[in-house]
Amino acid sequence: MAYQYNTLRAVTWQDNQLYLLDQRKLPQQQTVIILETVADVAQAITDMVVRGAPAIGITAAYGVVLAAKAAYKAAPNNWQTLIETDLQLLAQARPTAVNLIWALERMRACFAKAAKNPIEMLLEEAKRIQQEDIDANRRMGDLGAALLPSNCRVLTHCNAGALATGGYGTALGVIRSAYAAGKISQVYADETRPWLQGARLTAWELLQDNIPVTLLADSAAAALMQQKRVDWIIVGSDRITANGDVANKIGTYSLAVLARQHGIKFMVAAPTSTVDMNLTDGSQIVIEERAIDEVLTIGGQSIAPSGAKAWNPSFDVTPATLVDVIVTEKGVVEQPTTERLAALMK
Repeated sequence: MAYQYNTLRAVTWQDNQLYLLDQRKLPQQQTVIILETVADVAQAITDMVVRGAPAIGITAAYGVVLAAKAAYKAAPNNWQTLIETDLQLLAQARPTAVNLIWALERMRACFAKAAKNPIEMLLEEAKRIQQEDIDANRRMGDLGAALLPSNCRVLTHCNAGALATGGYGTALGVIRSAYAAGKISQVYADETRPWLQGARLTAWELLQDNIPVTLLADSAAAALMQQKRVDWIIVGSDRITANGDVANKIGTYSLAVLARQHGIKFMVAAPTSTVDMNLTDGSQIVIEERAIDEVLTIGGQSIAPSGAKAWNPSFDVTPATLVDVIVTEKGVVEQPTTERLAALMK
């Protein structure tokens, strides 16, 4: 099928340079920055210039290309040893997003085949990772859209769109496909404190594609459900464990609890690269805690009294028992269990 609403790219490799759309500055400014070193890439991931598990993985893959360029120039016969420090730097940039490690390991698998000049082969692999992600998102969009009824009203949290992926999006990919098919009558987006990805990114991204969106404070979601104004909740994921537990942006778990209370369906859309079969359940996921200033301030302006403390986990874990369906590019898993996910991943 022809895919509409497919114009945004957060990560671009062009003219032998890596470009990132600076998501910290959206929607007020559309600023693109050029990254020239692997240290720049790691810092950009940490600072959330780029965010969203698939986009982080893709950015890290291109970071390996930049690292290989520098290592090969410095020591053409020893570049594989020299690059290890760079790989560790990238791996530590954001620990919860499993796609980051997945992409690094996939790039590392090319090293043996790139014994001479590695740059071209590694660049082709990084480009392949991005294109495969876009293709996977389109497939997920179709599979997820097929599950939705007509005149469906959906709520999403954080940003799991083109900005968080190679393009098209996971949760927003489902919304894009369903909207193109005429199945969606209303899209709601949570603000998503404290980084406001829903307000700054999801609302902006949907409006770029002329998809109407209604924004609400995170704390208003319960009232929306109580008033029977939403049919499905659709979110992405940064890591899914072997039993189907889902780590996603903080606030996702509370939505899942509320959805179950109100009889609303809960969908997770994520590529299989987000599924970590090495972790038995969500209790084993490392949850990143970020700076307290992100909670105590907005746009650099203090919103709390001096001396107040804050707790700022970036993610929470939704138990598989609260997930109605996980949609991947390989297929759909309803009522996820260890056995069902294992069958999918085969």
